[in-house]
Amino acid sequence: MNKHILFLITNRIIISLITLLIIAVIVFVATTLLPGDTATILLGQSATPEAIEGLRKAMHLDEPAFTRFISWILAFLHGDLGISYSNNMPVADMVGRRLLNSLKLASVTTAFAVPLSLFLGVTTAVMRGSLYDRAVTIFTIGVISIPEFIVATTAVLIFAVYLKWLPALSLTADIDTLAGLLRAYAMPVITLTCVVSAQMIRMTRAAVIDALASPYVEMALLKGASRKRLVLSHALPNSLGPIANAMALSLSYLLGGVIIVETIFNYPGIAKLMVDAVTTRDLPLIQSCAMIFCLAYLLLVTIADLIAILSNPRLR
Repeated sequence: MNKHILFLITNRIIISLITLLIIAVIVFVATTLLPGDTATILLGQSATPEAIEGLRKAMHLDEPAFTRFISWILAFLHGDLGISYSNNMPVADMVGRRLLNSLKLASVTTAFAVPLSLFLGVTTAVMRGSLYDRAVTIFTIGVISIPEFIVATTAVLIFAVYLKWLPALSLTADIDTLAGLLRAYAMPVITLTCVVSAQMIRMTRAAVIDALASPYVEMALLKGASRKRLVLSHALPNSLGPIANAMALSLSYLLGGVIIVETIFNYPGIAKLMVDAVTTRDLPLIQSCAMIFCLAYLLLVTIADLIAILSNPRLR
């Protein structure tokens, strides 16, 4: 590995850490500015001023915002997510169970969406201008234009109401067979795949088309290379950078943007946990969920950038 590549990798990691610190400040300020007083919401409107003031002191809400931020970020770096305001449980325990469910849903969706997107993106690039290419393009543009709640609602109407093939709610408590697993995850996975695959298909198609038009592919074609070899050995490896970035941006939605999907299907994931925490103004829980979303997004984008750097033949 040459010095230039090492410098780029180090620089990208440092930028990610600085970005994470800025995000931490934004998350803390945003949750602090939520309307209403936490102590009043927890105790109710009938609580006495003395009781409200005592609870504020117990939760350190009477301290300056800067002091609370420093205490929170230091505890977060040590793995201490605090205690939930609403049920007096460790936030780490609450987040851990829900995060595992969200990761399961994200893993199943990724295992289904990524191969599908790569296949459709590469084949439409190779068959550019054909009826197949136009049909896939129309489908992807249509899916991108439709909000995910409409896709989820349509899936419920078709598969649960009319066809009665799948349950309207995704209940994971009683999964003990493969059929039960498929029935529980089918509706959320179908919805998420439609949402995240469309952009990956478009970006993969554009990257492969750009690679196929490059001089080195034309030279390989003049030397008698087959179409399969042109795509798999020349075009696709040199398109990994933009494809990895498109996948990172799309897959980051699986952790941070599944709030609507988990709410509609009543899936017990971390996004739904965050929605419930907002209604009770549970600040430690909201802050922890938001930081996990941001950390996952930054991790995916950073990995994609590192892949783009390492796969760039000019840098090598």
